Amino acid sequence: MTNKELAELIIKHVGGKDNVLSVTSCITRCRVEVKDVDKVDTEAIKASEDVMGLVIEGNQIQVIIGPGKNKKVAQEVAKALGISTELVDAKEFKSQINAKNQTPFKALLKKCASVFIPILPAIIACGLINGLNNTFANLIPAYGDTTIRLILAAMGSTVFSYLPIFVGISAARVFGGSMFVGGVLAGIFQSTALNGLSLFGVEMQAGRGGIIAVLLLVAFGSWVEKQLRKVVPDIIDIFATPILTILIAGFLGLILIQPVGGWLSDLIVSAIYFGLEKGGFIFGFLMSSLWLPLVATGLHNGVTPIKAELMNTIGHVPIQVMCAFVGAGQIGVVAAIYLKTKNKRLKKVIVSGTPVQLLGIGEPLIYGVTLPLLKPFIYACLSAGVGGGLSAVLGLTSYGYGLSGLLITLNLNKPLIYLMVFALVIVIAFVVTWVLGFDDLIQD
Repeated sequence: MTNKELAELIIKHVGGKDNVLSVTSCITRCRVEVKDVDKVDTEAIKASEDVMGLVIEGNQIQVIIGPGKNKKVAQEVAKALGISTELVDAKEFKSQINAKNQTPFKALLKKCASVFIPILPAIIACGLINGLNNTFANLIPAYGDTTIRLILAAMGSTVFSYLPIFVGISAARVFGGSMFVGGVLAGIFQSTALNGLSLFGVEMQAGRGGIIAVLLLVAFGSWVEKQLRKVVPDIIDIFATPILTILIAGFLGLILIQPVGGWLSDLIVSAIYFGLEKGGFIFGFLMSSLWLPLVATGLHNGVTPIKAELMNTIGHVPIQVMCAFVGAGQIGVVAAIYLKTKNKRLKKVIVSGTPVQLLGIGEPLIYGVTLPLLKPFIYACLSAGVGGGLSAVLGLTSYGYGLSGLLITLNLNKPLIYLMVFALVIVIAFVVTWVLGFDDLIQD
């Protein structure tokens, strides 16, 4: 089925053109926002061989297609509807999070995910550049002094150096403020001019509170901006509203929000270190075994601010390694399923989904294989937990986030040990699935 044909199928079975509000794409999904979920024929969409799974979140239909193809299909859907492929705006997002099955915690994670999803491609790209550049420097001593290495180092570090600004811009979009006012507010917290200054007895420091402080400030600033637009006359709105927003949110942010953000940042980092030191294997097991359900529910990107904060404060992200072992669990499970299943469609999904899972993208195998069979999904979670536990005990960590699967080895402190544990998890998952078995899908 061509991208255009698949787009037409999606439009037809989500209730037609009149039922679509917006369309966008992430790494593996084509996300269609609809007016009435009751008009969506989920079974007809899932019946297509090009569709690996489907998730409904509020009034958003997430069609799992796979990396690369999903974006092209989303563009075809948008083209057919005569709209642009933009993320859901604040009003639509608000209606989504008020759905019946929503909770405040899930809403918070989804807001965070909406902030970071547009930035993830840049994080992944820069992580790859850094990883490859460092690998070449380690393997080829003469390469370390070359101009090319220094240029690539500058390219690879860019997204991490300016991440608070990118987060500020994206967060303002999500919270309903002006994007570049959000960027300015984020930039205030990063200014080195703050170092050594004191305001009403509050000591200021550039970068204090990191990403968490930026998220809090921009959320507050966006609220201030929306309140001002209700009272500021239209004739002076274009300059009066942004000036007042920056002054009000900026001063209150420095006095109240940045210290709170700093406290929250310290608390999160301390909690993770406590888990690693005192929890050891159990902490790592829980982190890894619970990660796959987060991915399946689409909440995993909501944890990205914590990873960003760890990178910002301590320069490495141990939990990123723990999360990476879910890929090994899935690969071991689907290998056993491939040898046992009689369902040709399952075999096809496994063949197409395993290579991208090796690169750290698990949705095709989750929605196309393990989650529909349920038992293998549980096997994959528990097997990954073993890898996470060993990761905590062996002190594995990543000097970046965004990369997973085999690609994460480019950013690891102990890549060979990681690969050994990765292989062990695959074996465990395969054996568990082979021995305990699963309820095969009826051949269609």
